[in-house]
Amino acid sequence: MNAAAARANALGTMRPLASRFQPRTLPQIARSFSASARRSYEYIEVSEPRPGVGQITLNRPKALNALCTPLITELNTALHTFQTTPTIAAIILTGSARAFAAGADIKEMAPLSFSTAYTTAFIESWSDLTTSLKKPLIAAVSGHALGGGCELALMADILYCTATANFGQPEIKLGTVPGAGGSQRLTRAVGKSRAMELILTGKSFSGVEAERWGVAARVFDSHEALMEGALQTAETIAGYSRVAVQAAKEVVNKSQDLGLRDGVEYERRVFHALFGSQDQKIGMRAFAEKKKAEWSHE
Repeated sequence: MNAAAARANALGTMRPLASRFQPRTLPQIARSFSASARRSYEYIEVSEPRPGVGQITLNRPKALNALCTPLITELNTALHTFQTTPTIAAIILTGSARAFAAGADIKEMAPLSFSTAYTTAFIESWSDLTTSLKKPLIAAVSGHALGGGCELALMADILYCTATANFGQPEIKLGTVPGAGGSQRLTRAVGKSRAMELILTGKSFSGVEAERWGVAARVFDSHEALMEGALQTAETIAGYSRVAVQAAKEVVNKSQDLGLRDGVEYERRVFHALFGSQDQKIGMRAFAEKKKAEWSHE
């Protein structure tokens, strides 16, 4: 066999091998993150169910997704990963149909002394997602969202729930008070008098009441409808300029920290700043020309 024939024969034997690898390599890039993430975590599951959308599902079914430090650590890790993943623009946080999160893990908390809880800043890491996450977070709540579960749901930017969802801050029944922001966020959502009633009595409230009182943005009849609604909203957000979406989240959050006058001035500065972005030019030009905007995310 001459050299040319040998090379041709070698290429012929390589093609079937290439054909087995090439179709899989590129299509699996979008799915590889989800698959590896599911193997990496013990208490949560991570997926990318729609373009631009990341989903984190709490997964402690035997404990009704009770929140423990290892779960929160995994949650913060997953949120940070989504935050730094360029293809992800919006995130959904959910549990199961039976429980979003039935509360904090009492077995973990009960033995703690004051000095241990204080010096180790116990539960402080639960708020990491509210300070470091720049991308919109949608909580999809079905079933129980009690104690720490209610607090976790209240940390989201948008809260959707089923009509039969069960919210509450029952810490008073355990001889303590909310420790992950429940007294602050619930009061801002429902007002002082109603928050006092709920926290001082430990009474629960339904998903229907959550929407009526302004805790939830929307309420759904079933878990399936809830998840589809959350996915549609996340996908819609993911379809906009990521620069504008991050800025919009920032100015709304500032309304919780500033008085009206300072808040309006802050909003105006961010509005002016966006005139330096490419997407502002793209969006306004597309509107004037009656075309769909093709965002650069710059």
